[in-house]
Amino acid sequence: MKGIVVKSTGSWYNVKLENGEVIEARIQGKFRIKGIRSTNPVAVGDVVTIKQDENLNNVITEIADRKNYIVRKSINLSKHSHIIAANIDQAVLIVTISQPKTTTGFIDRFLISAEAYHIPTILVFNKIDLYNKVELDELKTLMNIYTKIGYPCIAVSALNNENIDEFKNILKDKTSVISGHSGVGKSTLLNTIEPTLNLKTSTISEMHEQGKHTTTFAEMFDLSFGGHIIDTPGVKAFGLIDFDKADLSHYFLEMRAILDNCQYSNCQHINEPKCAVKDAVAKNEIAAFRYNNYLSMYNDDEEENYRAKGY
Repeated sequence: MKGIVVKSTGSWYNVKLENGEVIEARIQGKFRIKGIRSTNPVAVGDVVTIKQDENLNNVITEIADRKNYIVRKSINLSKHSHIIAANIDQAVLIVTISQPKTTTGFIDRFLISAEAYHIPTILVFNKIDLYNKVELDELKTLMNIYTKIGYPCIAVSALNNENIDEFKNILKDKTSVISGHSGVGKSTLLNTIEPTLNLKTSTISEMHEQGKHTTTFAEMFDLSFGGHIIDTPGVKAFGLIDFDKADLSHYFLEMRAILDNCQYSNCQHINEPKCAVKDAVAKNEIAAFRYNNYLSMYNDDEEENYRAKGY
């Protein structure tokens, strides 16, 4: 039997078979000893082969080659990475200017990871009904910068149903992974476009302005208007893995476009003379915060460090 993994709980997986039936299956032991340094060798979106063992349990025996996948550093230090989703057409990052604040450091780490795995990303700025004038100005600035770089941006309000049709259009007929901090309104937004999902929602902690985790496991859902979404648990940090420092600037689209203008082919855009990237930053052609986030990643700063710096 073949099917697509539609839910991962860590030990068991829900698999949607080719006939539409959803069954529970576990992983075959050999996947655990193949040296896959991941907390989840099988991810939502994987195409798998299932057989029944002698006890008539459904067992995943094979994972088909992935078109792509997106990963982040695992919070489990004994493992190397956590695969967020596989075989996706696009990533959608839900961003909030406040309540809670999504730092540009978090945004850029997500974008760089998606870029490294050749996954187009769309930024969706949520909760625009809550922002004051200063926050709305920040929203406009960020949307202008990221749009100019090449990332589609939309501003939405689930509460006021603002630009929800535009949000639906970007999801239509695609398989999209939805990500963001806890509390940015992912579940509310998804319930708005597909009320039958009835995903759990929660309020923001007033003391820390952080959301509570309402999505526990990654899960794929069908959209009535066409397409699929993979809802993922909210993440506090987005750690990078498997990055060669020498290649990092290639994943910043605005830097990649001018790398050939640097004097040195191996320019790292830090202390080298006649650096096109540093010149572009000085001329405000590259946003200073993007360059600062590049330096943070290059120097292997953890998210708590750049969060403290306000990037």
